[in-house]
Order: sequence, then structure tokens, then C-alpha cells
Amino acid sequence: MAKKIMVVDDDPQIVSYLVTLLGDNGFETCSASDGDAAMEVLERERPDCLTLDLEMPHEWGPRFYRKFSQKEEFKNLPVVVISGLSGHDMAIRKAVAAIHKPFEPEAVLTAVRKACGE
Repeated sequence: MAKKIMVVDDDPQIVSYLVTLLGDNGFETCSASDGDAAMEVLERERPDCLTLDLEMPHEWGPRFYRKFSQKEEFKNLPVVVISGLSGHDMAIRKAVAAIHKPFEPEAVLTAVRKACGE
């Protein structure tokens, strides 16, 4: 059964690119454009892994992460940070990977596969 990856980013081009990249490589996907919408999608879709942008309107990635990781059912959900911010690798200590924008597609796939135990 395909692993489901949730893409959280406020840039629609990046969401579209990542959804296509992951879908073309055998993953199911769902997405959200900010932290507010992401919580609803997360609870509905129950993904196996999350790619998370840090800098978004309404709710920053680290704040969204803190919110969902306090919930028992999501506290061990693997997160791959994808951000253009410097110091992004320190923003979420439990992230399984931190990838800098612009990113190499293979780096994202490798991190997601590792996060999903593949």
C-alpha cells in the first residue's frame, strides 16, 4: 500500500511540483497551503509523512508542528522541513531531514523514503 505524504507550503507552484514528484514516485499525496488548513487536512487524511515549509501566512511551520505534535496520534509523525530560511535545520529539532530551497528532487525523495522507512 502506498505511503501518503502531506505537502504543506504556501507556494502553489512548490505544492504542485512536490505533489507531482511524489505521485510519480509511487506515493499518495494530500496538501495544504498554510498551518490553519493543514490541521484539518492532517486529521482527515492521516498521512505517513509531512513535508513542511517554515515560512507561511497565518501560521508558521514551527507553530503548526508544535500544535499537531502535542496530539497523541501525530506525535511521532515524521517531518521533512523544506524551507528557504537560513537556520531552517534548527527550527524543528525532531525533523527527519531539513532541505533548503531551491531543492534537488532526489534529495526530497530520499528524505521522504527514509522518513517512511523505505
